[in-house]
Amino acid sequence: MINLKSVKNPMPEQEPEIRARNFKEVAEGYTPEMAVNEAMRCLKCRTKPCTKGCPVMIRIPDFVARIAEGDFEAAYQIISEDSALPRICGRVCPQENQCEGRCVRGIKGEPVSIGRLERFVSDWHAEHEDELKSVYGYEEASRMKDGSGKRVAVVGAGPAGLTCAGDLSAKGYAVTVYESLHKPGGVLAYGIPEFRLPKDIVAAEVKKLEDRGVKFICNAIIGRAESVDELISEEGFDAVFVGTGAGLPSFMNIPGENLLGVCSANEYLTRINLMKGYRDDYDTPVPEGTRVAVIGGGNVAMDAARCAMRMGAEKVYIIYRRSMDEIPARREEIHHAIQEGVDFQLLRNPVQIVGDEDGHVTGVEVVKMELGEPDASGRRKPVAVEGSNYILDVDEVIMAIGTRLNTLILDTTEDLEANRRGGIGTDDGAKTSREGIYAGGDAVTGAATVILAMGAGKTAAKSIDEYLKKKK
Repeated sequence: MINLKSVKNPMPEQEPEIRARNFKEVAEGYTPEMAVNEAMRCLKCRTKPCTKGCPVMIRIPDFVARIAEGDFEAAYQIISEDSALPRICGRVCPQENQCEGRCVRGIKGEPVSIGRLERFVSDWHAEHEDELKSVYGYEEASRMKDGSGKRVAVVGAGPAGLTCAGDLSAKGYAVTVYESLHKPGGVLAYGIPEFRLPKDIVAAEVKKLEDRGVKFICNAIIGRAESVDELISEEGFDAVFVGTGAGLPSFMNIPGENLLGVCSANEYLTRINLMKGYRDDYDTPVPEGTRVAVIGGGNVAMDAARCAMRMGAEKVYIIYRRSMDEIPARREEIHHAIQEGVDFQLLRNPVQIVGDEDGHVTGVEVVKMELGEPDASGRRKPVAVEGSNYILDVDEVIMAIGTRLNTLILDTTEDLEANRRGGIGTDDGAKTSREGIYAGGDAVTGAATVILAMGAGKTAAKSIDEYLKKKK
């Protein structure tokens, strides 16, 4: 007999054959009854290993206990003490590698669905916010403290920048966020598809910050229009946080990458998400192949492949040089992609892209791989099988093999030192080599997760607060 306590309460979802052709959110969320039942699976561990697995140190057992009691607002308030973006984190965080990965319940079964519970209470709060304000009489601004009139510039409106801005504004500092694109959100806006993260949720989180006095200036490329030094010397900011992400696309440098029908996942997803290419009432041009190959095995590759299905492709392939055991994407995203009909060509590596006389993609030549000895990352190194090449017939190729750091801020900020990864160098408190300048997120570490970027934003906000309190 199955012990029901060892199994998660399933999340209601759209049926695969329906959702594979629309951009509506796949997961439909817990009902209150489901949330309470799931929360009651928590073992209330005294050592709280789940909290230790959270980059922003949310008091997970405490908020889960409130859900089990049916006090959803109290659960939300506990989460919001540490997380600036709970509706977003509940949807896109890799909980299986963080909080849920340390859940004791998972030793002899499935861990508590911490991410689903976080999503539930934050959605519940958003749905009942007006009613809650009238009952409890609270306002977001009521938590603001005296920041002594100090001003902070935040460069980049992605997860790190939004979190840093939120924490600093809550302390009363005057915060201005500069964003190079035409909308705030960073990767939340341009990278993650609507079916995983509805953009009205991102807009609502930005609106909360605006209501607390955070000012957003879009279409502003710091490092070109103005330098970081000018933000301090001419604009009069007392400190600057740099959270510009790592958004430059990477390519394989194989023959045929300049053919028509080849694009980066960055461009493809930006056109679909930020520029609304998935909507019929927008004229954004988006490459629309009938047979699409996506190169890569991360979350971005899954997003691109699943978007291609929804944009009308008849066949979509994921080409990845290792096996399913090594693929880095979240298990949930892989599961959804398989359900939706994406064809995984594993232990395969592209060697060239082929085209016709007009320069259009007609296929991708791949070679079969086998796994050899582990490499520096601990994963077994893929080795080509000689003579195993074949051509996969496709008319579109999307490169999703990772991103590169943009060095614009490093190149235009005097005496700002880089780290060994090529990102902005910082200490453990997000402080750079320049007084008053802090950095965090992908701009420091290279491409990572939303929640790690948020953790870096929180760390920087704490350090900036300490610095400004000492500054005369």
